[in-house]
Amino acid sequence: MIPSSCSLVEIQRQIDEVKRFLAITLSIANAHTVEFYTHDVWNRFMAVSPEEVLSAVTSASGHQREPELKGSKQSGTTFGFCNDTHRLIDTHELLQAAKAHSLAGLGICLSRDELMHAVRKISLDPGAPPASIGTVLEPDEFMNSKKSHEVQSMSEVVSCLAQHCGVKQVIDVGSGKGYLSSFLSLQFGLQVYGIDSSSTNTHGAQERNRKLKKFSRAYQKHRKATRAQEEATRQQEPVEIKTGLNGEGDVLDGVGAENVSHRAEEEEEEKVPSPVLIGLSDANSVIEGHSEPEDLFLSALSLDVIQSTSSRVSPSQLSAEEKEKRKRENLERKAQSRTSRASAVFSPLTSYVTAETELRELINELEAAVMVGLHTCGDLAPSTLRMFVAKPELAAVCSVGCCYHLLSEEFDPSVQDHLQAIHGFPLSQYLRDQSWFCGRNARMSACLALERVSVGQGIQMESLFYRAVLHVILRDHYSCFKSEKRVGNVYSKAKSFVDYVRRALHRLELDGAKLSDSAIQDYYDTYRPRMSEMHAFNMLKVTLAPCIEGLLLLDRLCYLKEQEDVSYSALVQLFDPLLSPRCYAVIGLKTNGDRITS
Repeated sequence: MIPSSCSLVEIQRQIDEVKRFLAITLSIANAHTVEFYTHDVWNRFMAVSPEEVLSAVTSASGHQREPELKGSKQSGTTFGFCNDTHRLIDTHELLQAAKAHSLAGLGICLSRDELMHAVRKISLDPGAPPASIGTVLEPDEFMNSKKSHEVQSMSEVVSCLAQHCGVKQVIDVGSGKGYLSSFLSLQFGLQVYGIDSSSTNTHGAQERNRKLKKFSRAYQKHRKATRAQEEATRQQEPVEIKTGLNGEGDVLDGVGAENVSHRAEEEEEEKVPSPVLIGLSDANSVIEGHSEPEDLFLSALSLDVIQSTSSRVSPSQLSAEEKEKRKRENLERKAQSRTSRASAVFSPLTSYVTAETELRELINELEAAVMVGLHTCGDLAPSTLRMFVAKPELAAVCSVGCCYHLLSEEFDPSVQDHLQAIHGFPLSQYLRDQSWFCGRNARMSACLALERVSVGQGIQMESLFYRAVLHVILRDHYSCFKSEKRVGNVYSKAKSFVDYVRRALHRLELDGAKLSDSAIQDYYDTYRPRMSEMHAFNMLKVTLAPCIEGLLLLDRLCYLKEQEDVSYSALVQLFDPLLSPRCYAVIGLKTNGDRITS
């Protein structure tokens, strides 16, 4: 197998280092920005000026060379915090320590190229042709650059894993509207089952299948015409090139005989106009432009690339009618898949997925497969890893999580029944034995994007400032402290701070007549000079974000390292963090003998 870069003992040592750092600094990440002034957050944690913090952060983001960490015991500080008062007195020491305790600083992650090189070097099928690899996608007027980058980068890795394991099936958990699933099937010839808890997303994926068949035929014409032109050039004989979208097409290269469209279905769908074929309706332009097939494919997906995030609904929360409806829909899709396999680029299914989900009940044709998840929210990412470990038919896993604030924590002191459920964190037995707890605000901080902030894509400070001052007003005049649930979108509509407060009070159903406009403006004028404190404090939270994310991901890696039948596991940076801040994938491979191959 692929040589593992880190042992379980090494991962545990790295976890201990990050834990030691977070034990000192996690209180900053857990401080709620909305309560910044009501809880006097700056003076509780800081013994330095906001200007000093902002200057240090700016110099650190300039990639200046940092000195080696000083001995904290000798200086009377630990990671920049005074050992006596526990307040920050050395910002540079904190920033340096934060960098050292991030995943990048720990040096524990593989690059995407390193992983793919290792996977290709040791293949279960040395005689197999190399996987189809696309070129780097240039963002264009049709495509969201973030989505195209993620889909192409991850699909190439998944294809390599499938080839290494000798499998042809992929299960895409939390597949959404099927961007990754469709590309894996069309570009790499894999049989993909996309599972999503939202029936709306599943229906959208089915509609995309229909559109992609039309794209597939356009691309087939392009390939057929190009081959004919090349043959004509070689033989120096004129060859008639038929263009347009109405002729017969060959099987799309790399997709395989299973995905051949029936002619009757093609003719039926030719009658349906599809705006997704912008740029493809003229086959001559496709041929003459020599567009890359993956560019065309992703352009075909692009017009509805922005999808709403649907909340996952547990089966226990569904009505009997909705459960029966989902059951019938899935049965119908299975029947359609069996009778017309060629009609689907991939097979979308609606189901709420947990580690206990029986995949064979959802997928009758299931064989050995690779399980993938692209930006699976909250607990779905650790559930994907649990499922990989528990299901012998799963040969490999590639999981990229997101939305850490939605993770459930087993040792959350505010939850009474935490022993009765399966939680997303901690996942490893190592951290569970230590009852480690992060906190929701800290997990939310882990979602911040340090790389983007470092290049000037900063935090919306004014909206946070408005919320924090609003809380002072609520405390002083309404004995109310909780407004998070209902005023989140008021800022975007407000024309001024006074207007913002008026709208917020109305939303909270509080008596706005108790305050005059001048009284509201006085609050703004009083706290406006202290806005730099909030800015500096939030910049420190941003610098801590990679360390908190690192602990969450090291926990997942440690979980895989603890499993006897997982022969290889690693953290891999798949994406450019400027384009996709949640850029790390947890990769796992099982030993061959522990898989069901048929």
